[in-house]
Amino acid sequence: MSRVIVARTVADVRAALGGRRGGRIGLVPTMGALHAGHRALLAAARERCDTVVMSLFVNPAQFGEPADLNGYPRDEEHDLEAAREAGVDVVFAPSSAEMYPPGYQTWVEVTELGATLEGEHRPGHFRGVATVCLKLFNAVRPDLAFYGQKDAQQVAVLRRMVADLNLELELVVVPTVRDADGLALSSRNVRLSAVERARALALPRALATGDPETARAILETAGLDVEYVAVAPFDPPTLAAAVRVGPTRLIDNVPLTKEQS
Repeated sequence: MSRVIVARTVADVRAALGGRRGGRIGLVPTMGALHAGHRALLAAARERCDTVVMSLFVNPAQFGEPADLNGYPRDEEHDLEAAREAGVDVVFAPSSAEMYPPGYQTWVEVTELGATLEGEHRPGHFRGVATVCLKLFNAVRPDLAFYGQKDAQQVAVLRRMVADLNLELELVVVPTVRDADGLALSSRNVRLSAVERARALALPRALATGDPETARAILETAGLDVEYVAVAPFDPPTLAAAVRVGPTRLIDNVPLTKEQS
């Protein structure tokens, strides 16, 4: 099993990568609680890159509710072991103070794409996402960054940021990884009781219809609290939804074919 360098500061991660700039560097940003979805991202990065960097940082700037931030699962030992198994070369695991030191006041906002769907229901979320990702890109300076299709709006926001700010970076989107029952993998799934998980299966079933009205009807019939179901003007157009199953909030989406959109 390969040895992983764990860097805690921007200076440390830059030093760790100093001798690796001749090859292709890939970055997989994560907030930990690694599951098979993250492992798919790491595998894609390992296949395409000479050096794989995984960030491990629960970003407080993208959480609206303190309870959600405080309840986010954290297990660094487990995540570092998963990184080792995936062949990661460098883990960048900064503290909040390293990323947002005293006096910090600079933010990145993708105004239109970041204000709809998730942005409407979670004000400030994408400001936090765009800012932390730009900071990660500047710290690591990767050639490629890997994200999951499950966070389709995040991908759209970051693509806009990369284009608008002329970043020399390719975003690679990896298909959503699902459990055998169809539920998209998420660190939040562990919060679901057996009964709630059974109800949550209406989400992928609804999105599979490709039609927002039909999808909403399926979700409401299943007793889920629907925040939104909409065709988002991403590339490609995407049927996206957010629901609450008991206290747990879940998002999912499916890219649409030309015929569906």
